[in-house]
Amino acid sequence: MNQLNVAVIGTGWCGGIRAVACAQHPICGDLHIAESNPERLAEMAAETNAVSATDDWESLIGRSDIDVVMISATPETLHYPMAKAALEAGKHVLLEKPIALRLEEADELIEIAEEKNVKFTVGYSQRFNAKQALAKRSLVNGDLGEPSSILVSRHIGRNLGAKIGNRIKLSPAAMEATHDIDFAMWCLEPRRPVRVYSQNSFGVRREMGLPDSQITVITMDDGVVVTINAGMSLPNHYKNAATTWIEVIGTKGSIIADDSHRDIVVNTTERGIEFPLSTMPGEAVDQMYAGPMERETISFLEAVLYDRPAMVDPRLARMTMEVYMAADLSADLNEPIELPLSADQMGLALAASVK
Repeated sequence: MNQLNVAVIGTGWCGGIRAVACAQHPICGDLHIAESNPERLAEMAAETNAVSATDDWESLIGRSDIDVVMISATPETLHYPMAKAALEAGKHVLLEKPIALRLEEADELIEIAEEKNVKFTVGYSQRFNAKQALAKRSLVNGDLGEPSSILVSRHIGRNLGAKIGNRIKLSPAAMEATHDIDFAMWCLEPRRPVRVYSQNSFGVRREMGLPDSQITVITMDDGVVVTINAGMSLPNHYKNAATTWIEVIGTKGSIIADDSHRDIVVNTTERGIEFPLSTMPGEAVDQMYAGPMERETISFLEAVLYDRPAMVDPRLARMTMEVYMAADLSADLNEPIELPLSADQMGLALAASVK
């Protein structure tokens, strides 16, 4: 069996999942990891039996024997320079969302990948969620007829929201609804968004200067309407859990998917109420993995090894980025925003997105 040598940069929550997934799969030959936290670096090196473990990510980019680079580093300001370096070095790259902070940066990354003829994708793991994949299939095969609307309501706990908000001041649209914008754009392609209207609501996160939730309405070029409510302030019982409700309505049918993870409730005297198996990336359960991120990781390696298209086209990730930037600008100006964004609007949108 042919194998690929892989480097994972950033081995926190998501990067750790990807590193372990690679280490446990025969498609991965040598595994290399880079991590700035020395304790976490030592922990992940031991768990994955990595060939090399370093705090110098650039040293991995420079190695000719590494085929694939997976970038899960934070803060998100690191995504563009790391991905640019890896792509310019001729590596295949899986980049955690967001693809970049500026649209021109996203465009540059896509251009480099095409020039170098390497695979480049963005980590929208929810495409590997079976319920979302079912909605996509049902639209593609015609079961639902022509779509008329999509609604997604996704909420995460305030602890996770605070963790995200403390490393970079990005909105719920950019950091959470981005998964649902990607889902809707994926379901509705080749339609394109033409108008975005968004409003923020403030509560327990106000002192951080960030909204508790953001509601966004997206109008597609044929009139299909997408509504997304992304919240980051559920009580702490939810911890890293995500609770999601999805409605896809068409002329011949509908899909209503309850992805709220309330089917398993663990209640202990020491930890209180927990909702296991409910994080967005998923988690290991002994000999198996429950959730989408492990499969997403291996799927990209298979795309590289067998020269298949990656699940997420970076151009669609760029479209998703433009939508959530328009949502932040809309919420800031309190008015609908037409797409595509003008050069002036891009600057205003960036200011509205990154506080």
